[in-house]
Amino acid sequence: MPQILSALIWIGISLLGAAAFGYIALAPGETIGAAWLVVAAVCTYLVAYRFYSRFIAEKVFELNPKRATPAERLNNGRDFVPTNKWILFGHHFSAISGAGPLVGPTLAAQFGFLPGTIWLIAGVVLGGAVQDFLILCASMRRDGKSLGQIAKEEVNPVAGLAAMVAIFAIMIILLAVLALVVVNALRDSPWGLFTLSMTIPIALLMGWWMRVVRPGKVSEATAIGIALLFLALIGGQWVSQSPTWGPAFTWSGTNLSWAIMVYGFIASVLPVWLLLAPRDYLSAFMKIGTILLLGVAIMFVMPPLKMPAVTQFVDGSGPVFAGKLFPFAFITIACGAVSGFHALISSGTSPKMLRCEPDARLVGYGSMLAESLVGVMAMVAAATLDPGVYFAMNVGPATLGADATSAAQAIAQWGFTVSPEQLNALAAQMGEATLLSRTGGAPSLAVGMAGILGNVFSGPGLALWYHFAIMFEAVFILTTIDAGTRVGRFMLQELLGHISEPLGRTSWYPSILFSSFLVVIAWGYFLYQGVVDPLGGINSLWPLFGIANQLLAAVALCVATTVLAKMGKLRYSWVPLAPLAWLAAATLTAGWQKVFSPDPKLGFLSHAQSLAGSTNPAAAQLIFNDRVDAALALFFMVIVVVVIMASAREWYLIAAGRKTPQVNEAPFVKSQLDADALHA
Repeated sequence: MPQILSALIWIGISLLGAAAFGYIALAPGETIGAAWLVVAAVCTYLVAYRFYSRFIAEKVFELNPKRATPAERLNNGRDFVPTNKWILFGHHFSAISGAGPLVGPTLAAQFGFLPGTIWLIAGVVLGGAVQDFLILCASMRRDGKSLGQIAKEEVNPVAGLAAMVAIFAIMIILLAVLALVVVNALRDSPWGLFTLSMTIPIALLMGWWMRVVRPGKVSEATAIGIALLFLALIGGQWVSQSPTWGPAFTWSGTNLSWAIMVYGFIASVLPVWLLLAPRDYLSAFMKIGTILLLGVAIMFVMPPLKMPAVTQFVDGSGPVFAGKLFPFAFITIACGAVSGFHALISSGTSPKMLRCEPDARLVGYGSMLAESLVGVMAMVAAATLDPGVYFAMNVGPATLGADATSAAQAIAQWGFTVSPEQLNALAAQMGEATLLSRTGGAPSLAVGMAGILGNVFSGPGLALWYHFAIMFEAVFILTTIDAGTRVGRFMLQELLGHISEPLGRTSWYPSILFSSFLVVIAWGYFLYQGVVDPLGGINSLWPLFGIANQLLAAVALCVATTVLAKMGKLRYSWVPLAPLAWLAAATLTAGWQKVFSPDPKLGFLSHAQSLAGSTNPAAAQLIFNDRVDAALALFFMVIVVVVIMASAREWYLIAAGRKTPQVNEAPFVKSQLDADALHA
């Protein structure tokens, strides 16, 4: 009977998801309820986790609860620490859920809500969650080695070393873009800056509580952390209104950039149990709680999707960013569907913290599904905005003009209507002087969230919900910088180990300090250049971010396929090969167009050429930025093609029987951890 009941439940969930997809595809008219998107996504995630992730865990990788993990065998109390699977889920989810699942879908809404939603759901089930899960398992079986080191050992030394250099360079760009989004979200925002700053001492208190005061009492630390977090949120409003504290927490972009660099360095050298794990766990509670709250609000309010399912901008004429639906929707929406950055976390901090092998299923596959839900919520929030408001917030002043009147006139030419009075009234409701040209996606997402939550909870004003959403987004992003800087340090130490053996030891503290400093200086340089960039930084760095991120995912899927081949699991190679084929086609096409397109709105080099002889005082800086972006994009593309070709050679040799598969895993050691404790 339990099996029959379970089967009926899963059949019901599958049918509900299919019905939601059917309604979205066949609904009459132009408007459907946002709840249908949420239902379709959640049902798909549940079925995928129950069946597909289980297939990968049991058949593809054969996870073994009796096999000791690196966290158990190499426990040093700093990087290798056996961690409760739910705390690790919180850390991993927080680390991977940066700006991408919030900003990417919001920007891609210019194509309409349907293309991005389909990519978010299908991409994560078949690609993103698969990549995260496989790389996490591969790294766990190799003592927590990084993606670059695994590529070197499993593909070949030359391609592996080239991949390590490229991965490190891509990592620097990713961290710079994520930090830039934080700066843009917190610039001149005392409320958000205060609340975000308070999460650091709160996390330190939680880590000290669980490690020293009440070891293992996760629920107590959680209750304390959540209570203090809400007090910090309420206190942020008081700080923003204080004539003394308000100016003290109103920081410029340059000051914020220096502060984030200092924070990134400190967070990367402290023990994971003290700041990283508890802060990410706390942030995960806030993130997941907010997303669940938003989901319930969507089901309760049933807001209509005001953005068309597909807009005229699929032809590449979009004002938010240039490029056609294919391939640019698939690099604009990275995190939430497929993101190469996740492979760095899955081969960085997380495999060093897994208590037992089966925990990798929840941490790897489950965390990515949760992030995809965040992306769907971001798409919903953006699509529930009036299209005129959406474009008024996400198109730059060079196109819209300097005031609401000129913006309304420009938007009318695209077939959407919005009045200057509507824009001014909305800004006043959100407690802002203006919302015009607040590019980057975060402010428009916050307005959408505020509108949905404000319709459910009538007590707090829209301004409170707007600033809560801004703070929510900033927490989302900053936690990625925590883990990302630490992962960058691991990668740099591996590279430095080829020069000096002591510098390659991840547990030698002088090497930790030196390599962390170099990593922070590297991404800090690009961050600072983005902050002072005349176009706002996002315009020059975000396209490169998308291309680099997806090319990194292609490298990760190549490595995963090679690992499976050497495990004797070539019959399961379709699991990573299918998403690899799609990503390689889409991203290499996008990279080629961004470098060589003759359209100055799209191509890096043609845009630089269009500025030659310009009287604009910032022209020289813009030309330099375009040429750097073009060079980096070409470098990334060449390296990825080399890795794909080298990997394909390995697959052919193994499949043809011309090379004996050799597994480079750590030897099997029986776990000594208590079986009952592992299931707690």
